[in-house]
Amino acid sequence: MQRRNFIAAGAGLSGILASGMAPAVHAQQMLRWRLSSSFPKSLDTIHGAADVFTKFVNDASSGKFTITVHTPGELVPAFGKVDAVQNGTVECAHTAPYYFFGKDETFALDCAIPFGMNSRQMTAWMYHGNGMKLMREFYANFNIVNFPMGNTGAQMGGWYRKEIKSVKDIKGLKMRIGGFGGKVLERIGGVPQNIPGGEIYSALEKGTIDAAEWVGPYDDQKLGFNKVAKNYYYPAWWEGGPQLSLFINTKAWAALPKEYQAIVEAAAALAHTDMQAKYDARNPAALRQLAGAGTKILRMPKDAMDAAFKGANSLYAELSAKNPNWKKVYEDYAKFRNEQVLWFKFAEAGFDNFMQAQKL
Repeated sequence: MQRRNFIAAGAGLSGILASGMAPAVHAQQMLRWRLSSSFPKSLDTIHGAADVFTKFVNDASSGKFTITVHTPGELVPAFGKVDAVQNGTVECAHTAPYYFFGKDETFALDCAIPFGMNSRQMTAWMYHGNGMKLMREFYANFNIVNFPMGNTGAQMGGWYRKEIKSVKDIKGLKMRIGGFGGKVLERIGGVPQNIPGGEIYSALEKGTIDAAEWVGPYDDQKLGFNKVAKNYYYPAWWEGGPQLSLFINTKAWAALPKEYQAIVEAAAALAHTDMQAKYDARNPAALRQLAGAGTKILRMPKDAMDAAFKGANSLYAELSAKNPNWKKVYEDYAKFRNEQVLWFKFAEAGFDNFMQAQKL
């Protein structure tokens, strides 16, 4: 989406939300699409973004353009979204792009990489940096048109059966960790496990894994992780601002009337902001409840963070040397991130540090 189109979509959304009215659609074409989600329906936050998206599309088109949401396994497995959209098995999917780094590590840059950008920085790169342009060029190789559609904000660092007192305790640790973060976990001695969200609890309960991460307090409490592990660490150095994406088949997108394309753009933008707003609103109470129920909330040891940071940078250098797709996107991503970190150091961090020191 071009910058001015995103701004126009945002302005249009403001008017729509204020009036409670959907925009008039003159196209008469009746369309029905299928959206395949990577997330279990029980999670009203991350799965719910697809519901927000499809409701807006339906309402804004006066019911002429309907999109049904399908959970993992109904049409496509949780990790089968790229193939399904690329081949036209479904018209679109809602997923975490880093799930597909095995096809090309560049997918992770559309979601989250260890020590990458936070949610606001990621959105800025996508809409007012070169992020959208670069990722669109990359996704063209997979017959995909992408839109940002959700962000969880900075995540917690997961649930552990035993305390992590130093980086030495990570050696041999079998951990469910999403996507690309596992490549760095390996470098500091861990053993990553890529398990869909709906299967994490049973793996942790049975001891198949020693630790697991998902998102944060609200989702983690719903999934019951505190019942099978008591040590809850922060922060997730691998997910400072993971972005979810809407993948649309290129031919399906090209066939949409312009009015429907505009509706999809606006709906994705609404779902993008709505998801993080839900997490920010619901995580504080959930964290208090978890602590009250006996969960030990612990900070990740500094030597583990330092080792992961070193491992991440060595990995990125290696990838830049062998993967031209990664190199092209990462160089721009890293430059934008570094400028954002400098800016946030003065404004956001300065304000937040003061507020967090106060007795409120």
